[in-house]
Amino acid sequence: MEPIVKGMQGPAVEDVQSRLAILGFEIDANEREQKLFGDSTAQAVSTFRNDNELTLGDEVDMACWSALVDASYRLGDRTLYLRLPNFHGADVRALQQALNVLGFACGVDDGYFGPHTEAALQQFQENVGLFADGMAFQDTFAYIARLRHVWEGKPSVVEAEERIGFARASEVLERYHIAVIGEDPIARAVASRMWNIASATTETSGMVLCDRSIPEGMDLVLELSSSDLPEDAAPRPTIVLAECSNLTQRLSTAFAAAKSKPALIRIELTGITGYDGMFTSSDAQTLAVRLLDGVCAALND
Repeated sequence: MEPIVKGMQGPAVEDVQSRLAILGFEIDANEREQKLFGDSTAQAVSTFRNDNELTLGDEVDMACWSALVDASYRLGDRTLYLRLPNFHGADVRALQQALNVLGFACGVDDGYFGPHTEAALQQFQENVGLFADGMAFQDTFAYIARLRHVWEGKPSVVEAEERIGFARASEVLERYHIAVIGEDPIARAVASRMWNIASATTETSGMVLCDRSIPEGMDLVLELSSSDLPEDAAPRPTIVLAECSNLTQRLSTAFAAAKSKPALIRIELTGITGYDGMFTSSDAQTLAVRLLDGVCAALND
């Protein structure tokens, strides 16, 4: 492209000014009205080039134009998915930051939608009950926006699972009403252990062990299963425990994303419970402790 330089006037200048304005640069009103590349536009371009480590100057060449387009994208402006060449821009970076903070690791926020970002996005979609296709449409952006108070402005890191102290666990179990369902013998063994531990933690625990009949007034329903969700079943918030190194964040995200109470979260024990008939009470206890720790940490304010 031919560089857009000071003194030029027209639609190309107007586009540059609009993108700079989106990024918070102040452009003289008369220059914008006349679509004129004047002093304030030149100053904004010069500052933008410096901020983005481009060569010093005040012209909009191809490198500057590409950086300006990338920087002016906002999350939700376009559908994001894995392709070659990769989507790149500020919207991708915002998506990556949100995913990392919410517990779905996609690596460094580099603004490039690569395979790690796709995998993290699929896990997020599964976690909140969307069709996990790794494509960010408006339904995905709506969930990201709903969780903005959780991720915005926070450092993009993935922390290890945390354990919660006895006193805080008691407080959480007394404050929330949680139903635990086991779909099969292994899942029921784990669910029963969770209920036993919760009851031993505090006499006024709000955790109940139930079948498909869910009591009124529940805040959270945990559906445990040692098999995959059937292919013909409707998508629902799901956490695959074997693939999860940050259970607290995953549970917190799924709970915060729920549109109504009770929040329903499916926890699949697949990949962990493949003991070929050797699943023991010790195994059930270990999983129950891990799950209860994760739940209490996720619900602890």
